[in-house]
Amino acid sequence: MSLTRRAVLCGSAAALATPAILRAQPVPIRIGEINSYTAIPSFTLPYRNGWQLAVAQVNAAGGVLGRPLEVISRDDAGRPQDAVRIAGELLNEQKVDLLAGGYLSNVGLALSDVAAQNRVLYVAGEPLTDALVWERGHRYCFRLRPSTYMQAAMLVEEAAKLPARRWVAVAPNYEYGTSTVKWFRQLLQAKRPDVSFVAEQYPALGRIDAGATVAALEAARPEAILNVTFGPDLTNFVRQGNTRGLFESRSVVSVLTGEPEYLDPLGEETPEGWIVTGYPVDSVADPANRAFIAAYQAKFNVPPKMGSVVGHALIGAIVAGIVRAGGTGTEQLCDALPGTGFDTPFGRASWRAIDHQSTLGTYVGRTAVKAGRGTMVDWRYVDGAAALPADEVVRKLRPA
Repeated sequence: MSLTRRAVLCGSAAALATPAILRAQPVPIRIGEINSYTAIPSFTLPYRNGWQLAVAQVNAAGGVLGRPLEVISRDDAGRPQDAVRIAGELLNEQKVDLLAGGYLSNVGLALSDVAAQNRVLYVAGEPLTDALVWERGHRYCFRLRPSTYMQAAMLVEEAAKLPARRWVAVAPNYEYGTSTVKWFRQLLQAKRPDVSFVAEQYPALGRIDAGATVAALEAARPEAILNVTFGPDLTNFVRQGNTRGLFESRSVVSVLTGEPEYLDPLGEETPEGWIVTGYPVDSVADPANRAFIAAYQAKFNVPPKMGSVVGHALIGAIVAGIVRAGGTGTEQLCDALPGTGFDTPFGRASWRAIDHQSTLGTYVGRTAVKAGRGTMVDWRYVDGAAALPADEVVRKLRPA
């Protein structure tokens, strides 16, 4: 085949023009996101919707520092070993700028270890263990949600007003559960020295024998109950407790139960009057919350859940750090994030410099049944900053 001089010249011009066009495209900022999508779908799927909404909003507004935001998401199936392997793939093959996500506390700790070893930023969204920012805290790990200590402290304010002195506790047998019971007991007894815990049950996560657990708690003749179970374990525990009368004439304080992810499945079986942390999505009225709810419903056709808030706030917190840092270098980001403020559906929050815990708060209220479904009533928002210990306490808990 013969080529004309014009064809050769045109081809050469195209070859020269193509690199220039490619250079004109800004390189995306890439977040490697890891979560337990198949293991805990009730929370993580609304969470994914939340971060997808936030990414769409950021990019529609022009991106970050003139660059589009891209999230490369992977499923850890609730297994720390899978999370570690996936983190390596995201860092080495996908060349992400930072890691984010996590649901279970043990998975979050595993990802934090990866971040420390590789000197890469990890922003934990949901893992609640205090060890992330205290005992095993380090320069490269930041945590968004209120921790086990913070959730316990918020509930203790109400629990200390109860006349009950004999308490029992039930919690899943891993870091989140044991840590929550430890802090709740310690903080409550500091306010009420007359309180004692007469029994504790720690069923395996996802495998609660609810009948046996309820029987063991009933046998201790408690006046009040601390519940830390969630998901299907919570549903089974409530069902057996209702059937066997465990909750009759007893106060119950319950972590996370007011979140729609865990309240909705209870339906008409929702016990009334429990003191809970959660998200009263059907009755909040502040402008930031209502704007978020409207945008979420417009995109997904369903109301948001607590996971949705976490996913959305996670992106906002990361973007604020990148803007303040002026780039995506790990050391830049780790210098910039402490003290950085960011907007969330719950209002303004910030990253504490002393321990890299955010001041995002949550709602405390009581459970009720309305129109055949569970809801929160008599609620109030508790700023996360109000539920954190003093700096001198943190200095004793966090390595230098």
